[in-house]
Amino acid sequence: MRVETVDPATGRATGYYETMPDEEVLAVAARVKGAQRAWRDAPLEERAGRIGHLAAVLRARLEDHARLIAREMGKPIVEARAEVEKCAWLCEVYAGNAAAWLAEESVSADGRRHVVALEPLGVVLSVMPWNFPFWQAFRFAVPAVLAGNGVVLKHASNVPGCARAIEGAFADAAFPRHLLRTVFADHASVARLAMDDLIAGVSLTGSTEAGARLAETAGRALKKVVLELGGSDPFIVLDDADIEIAARNAVKGRTLNAGQSCIAAKRFIVARPLAAEFTARLGELMAALAVGDPLDERTQVGPLVSGTALAEVAAQVEDSVALGARVVTGGGRLERPGFFFAPTVLSEVTPQMRVAREEVFGPVAPVIVVDGDAEAVAAANATEFGLGASVWTRDLARGERVARRIEAGATFVNSIVKSDPRMPFGGVKKSGIGRELSHYGLREFVNVKGISVYDHA
Repeated sequence: MRVETVDPATGRATGYYETMPDEEVLAVAARVKGAQRAWRDAPLEERAGRIGHLAAVLRARLEDHARLIAREMGKPIVEARAEVEKCAWLCEVYAGNAAAWLAEESVSADGRRHVVALEPLGVVLSVMPWNFPFWQAFRFAVPAVLAGNGVVLKHASNVPGCARAIEGAFADAAFPRHLLRTVFADHASVARLAMDDLIAGVSLTGSTEAGARLAETAGRALKKVVLELGGSDPFIVLDDADIEIAARNAVKGRTLNAGQSCIAAKRFIVARPLAAEFTARLGELMAALAVGDPLDERTQVGPLVSGTALAEVAAQVEDSVALGARVVTGGGRLERPGFFFAPTVLSEVTPQMRVAREEVFGPVAPVIVVDGDAEAVAAANATEFGLGASVWTRDLARGERVARRIEAGATFVNSIVKSDPRMPFGGVKKSGIGRELSHYGLREFVNVKGISVYDHA
């Protein structure tokens, strides 16, 4: 099957590639399995050293990688550079913590010696999305490889250049040949690969629907899965918050990657005494953003990834306006080539509107007004998602109390939701299963093996 690639900033086709037949996909996985058998026996110091070298490899080609990200999926070049640098930092964090995070544990039990060892599972199939094409792949691959696993990467169909560059970075960092390989495969081939005995586990970052389908497939074969799925993160502004600080961070949290992020702030839940002033300031700041060519250093918001994505965001906004939402700024597609949607603020939003019920993958900020902390928490939890949340207040103790009541995998007080390799990342409810990052993510694809030694009876 031929897959066409399109520049989201222009809407013009840029090239194409052919997907692999099933037998080629399986052959790649078999080669990864062969490389993994040797890699699992490499000393941890060697594995960590390669991961550390990978950071240097990424930085050596940072500009090339950033421009590739910008061209393939439309991320502003400044954000693309930051994404590649974050991948390098991730490598350094894991290399530096490898010994502690993979250390054997001694346990006192009824025998002479009891140890819990962390051993690799084998080859892990990684199905990754387009919106952070380097970060999300490295976020999974680095801990998986450090633990002694091999990786088959099935990347999103619109970022084939990024997929090849990721495989090339591991090769340039002197990892064993075939330890991490990319396959260009359709959904049916991916499902068949997930069922094959060559694969020990599956990690997917993507939509809730895609995660459910792949988890069902992997479950039939009793494969371990980790799923990082959608989000509709609440951004809660309490009645004692600094409006200017909250509004500026609201813009940052909503428009990073043109709002195409699972952990973007997506529902702005604001205490009534501050609502009018906060909404007005948010509208001013959103209207002032520079929207344009991702390769322009001045651009703050790039295009959406595709015409389909643009139409979906437009439909969500139109539905909400029809039900009574008021457009403070933006509200529709920008009349220019490419898939650009104007940074948008909506007020008078109610729970039945699509912008409040669904994940909106674009620069749209719906403001929901509440009375008191309890109502804010109830509104925040009134969603099928549970990925991240942030709370804005001058009272840190109050902020933490509210944050602890929110159903989410990560909550932040006076910060936008963000990922950090030192902290676990993942969600609850329909936002996912399992964790990535930190030692929790490192241990997802390992065999937690108990070893017990006894004297002769």
